[in-house]
Amino acid sequence: MTRAIMIQGAGSNVGKSMLVAGIARAMLRRGLSVAPFKPQNMSNNAAVTEDGGEIGRAQALQARAAGLAPRVDMNPVLLKPESEQGAQVIVQGHRVGTMRAREYGSRKAELMPRVLESFHRLAATADLVVVEGAGSPAEVNLRAGDIANMGFAEAAGVPVVLVGDIDRGGVIAQCVGTHAVLPPADRDRIRGFAINKFRGDTRLFNDGYQMIAARTGWAGLGVVPWFDDAWRLPAEDVLDLDRPARNAGALVVAVPRLGRIANFDDLDPLAAEPGVSLRMIAPGQPLPGDADLVLLPGSKSTIADLAAFRAAGWDIDLAAHLRRGGHVMGICGGYQMLGRRIEDPDGIEGPPGGVDGLGHLDVVTRMRPEKRLSVSHATHADTGLPVSGYEIHLGHTEGPDGDRAWLRLDGRPEGAASPDGRVLGCYLHGLFNGDDFRRWYLQRLGAAPSEVGFDDGVDATLDALADHLERHMDLDRLLSLAATVG
Repeated sequence: MTRAIMIQGAGSNVGKSMLVAGIARAMLRRGLSVAPFKPQNMSNNAAVTEDGGEIGRAQALQARAAGLAPRVDMNPVLLKPESEQGAQVIVQGHRVGTMRAREYGSRKAELMPRVLESFHRLAATADLVVVEGAGSPAEVNLRAGDIANMGFAEAAGVPVVLVGDIDRGGVIAQCVGTHAVLPPADRDRIRGFAINKFRGDTRLFNDGYQMIAARTGWAGLGVVPWFDDAWRLPAEDVLDLDRPARNAGALVVAVPRLGRIANFDDLDPLAAEPGVSLRMIAPGQPLPGDADLVLLPGSKSTIADLAAFRAAGWDIDLAAHLRRGGHVMGICGGYQMLGRRIEDPDGIEGPPGGVDGLGHLDVVTRMRPEKRLSVSHATHADTGLPVSGYEIHLGHTEGPDGDRAWLRLDGRPEGAASPDGRVLGCYLHGLFNGDDFRRWYLQRLGAAPSEVGFDDGVDATLDALADHLERHMDLDRLLSLAATVG
């Protein structure tokens, strides 16, 4: 029989995703088959699955921790913000439309059968399902129709462990306050609690820990110290892009922080390179004059982000960078921005029409309603080095610079290059994950030789995270709290 446990947070960004990944890897090493599950996620950092859909990238990392290939059932509802009020809604891997927050709030209960269908299908394949909540169950104003936290836990019969974030301060209030505002049935569904991100001697929190247990009646599962190597894992949230750079290498890669940046996992392998200084450039800051490479990342709203790029003055900085002999690469939405023109006749990203691009590649993009989702294998045209990744985009790009395609993607030409080769664009996300190509490309730009193995490093960090939780969290007790589901 399959058991399940749900990790909910006393607030956002308490480290739920990382804890689920660590628990999954720890239980896998104990000999259990484990599956991660998140009923509803909100993120523009998506992963393409081998069964032809998209899910949150955090669930893809959790699947990796569990030794599984990502599947759409691991995250049946994905919300991808397109504006301050609206988001693209992905259900079981596929786009069903764009909704404003009010409309989605009134219709989310309709999605519960699809969520439960995915959960039970996934549960049939595993000994243990580790479920991740979203936000906080203390947002009781959102309880009606909830599919992300207690609404799902009630419908699926899954017990809950609440996690508090001590790094933010006020963790006693986080946990005891959650207990106070929850209705009795939801309160009773929480069986245990844990404290995450502690810095220093955990014994200093003994009194606070006992106070939470006494005031809530929940079982304490441990105080988890700050995991220093968390930065080595792929970033799950756009907020993680603002963490301080760990490397101060000689090769400077500047990345403009677009408002609707998407699929920024392209940056993780670069951040792991000791010879690279990866700098996220916020609006209001100029692109640095000492940059060797300016990387334009993916975007959920290319035309809006292009307007913001110009408003920040980055178009002027980019032109100056190229005059100094610098290199530029655009991936997906960044690739579209680098072209001469973006046409959107059907109004997919806003009012029908078109806008001029930055003009550094002689290509034109035409937006199309059909989204391309594909796990792809490619080779670098000049060297024959293998490159693997995924495509997730609207729009088709073509033009004279596309005749200098620098990738062969599933047997077809992909990408575009300027005549001097200093401006490159393509639709393939994940191309820097391949160690051989990444090393070749960075050395071509002047980086020192590197022996970093990115994928091996991620797996080693997941093992270290599992070790960390085995030391500081009562995983035996957590497993005993899991309930049988069927």
